[in-house]
Amino acid sequence: MEQRLTLVTLGVADLDRAVAFYRALGWREHRSSVAGEVAFFDTGGQVLALWGRAELAADSGVVDGGGWGGVTLAHNVADTAEVDAILANAEAAGARLARLGAETPWGGYSGVFVDPDGHPWEIAVNPGWPLDEQGRPDLD
Repeated sequence: MEQRLTLVTLGVADLDRAVAFYRALGWREHRSSVAGEVAFFDTGGQVLALWGRAELAADSGVVDGGGWGGVTLAHNVADTAEVDAILANAEAAGARLARLGAETPWGGYSGVFVDPDGHPWEIAVNPGWPLDEQGRPDLD
């Protein structure tokens, strides 16, 4: 298996609400989305999918305990003002702010919003991972 991730699927309680939330963040669905069933967003080399939580659990062979799944998504940006702007936009779109943007112990700056289905997103500036022209972190 190659060391790469191609798709992250978030289980959602209400697909239409979830799609509306991500649209409000400025995301655009990919043409392969199926209205009322599944939504796909091209994230620049990877795909984020939104699918019914029950369907995702059944397809994945797990029991949905209804709680947080031990995963936080992250979006790295180039400067602190962008962190704060994204957090404000997410809150306006219906997210709950879990942590305001602030300096971190590891030398960066980050904050966290939680989408309407409980998926946490960290928005961060990480000085150890400069972003390339496509906004991808450079780990070298």
